[in-house]
Amino acid sequence: MAKKLVMTIDAEGYNGLHRIVCRRRISRFQADPARRPLVDQDLRAGYAVMAADQEHEVEAAAWYEELVGDVADEPRRDRG
Repeated sequence: MAKKLVMTIDAEGYNGLHRIVCRRRISRFQADPARRPLVDQDLRAGYAVMAADQEHEVEAAAWYEELVGDVADEPRRDRG
């Protein structure tokens, strides 16, 4: 659900936004970069939890090593 946020910027910044980003897209233009660091924090926390799960890490390493072995056995195809 979207929430409304009111910002105050100077006239030069406001005019620049209208020149570069059309009126109907200003909210998204500002929200996307502001949201990224917040979402990244959640991702980092999730990855930390996953990395702490040693049983899962052992399974993932075994899967990865098997995958690398499978690929290594494949005949090389020249890119054309």
